[in-house]
Amino acid sequence: MRIALVGAPADRSRLQAELDGTTIEIVGEFPSVAAAHAADLDIDALLIATPTAGDEIVAEALTPREVEVLELLAEGLSNKAVAERLGISDQTVKFHVASISGKLGASNRTDAVRRAARRGLITL
Repeated sequence: MRIALVGAPADRSRLQAELDGTTIEIVGEFPSVAAAHAADLDIDALLIATPTAGDEIVAEALTPREVEVLELLAEGLSNKAVAERLGISDQTVKFHVASISGKLGASNRTDAVRRAARRGLITL
């Protein structure tokens, strides 16, 4: 699996050490999701490195498509509008929203956007 790490330098370093010796290939490191998108890398997922919680590293992996959906949610688009913009079905958008919410620990789409903005995954 090819990934890009996103987060603060210290958090990325801790996460990189955790991934050392695995089959995961880190192809880039970025301070924000926007910077990762701008690099236009061929990756399978973004791995968001967040500050540690005790001794456990907390990381949320969002796929590039999930980030796209999240950015459109932040614009206030409905599932149907997101689906039209991305050329996918509204059921697929619902699936992505549920996955994003689960990964971010959000209770609804508004909470997901709020949490994503606080973590630097999207800009408003």
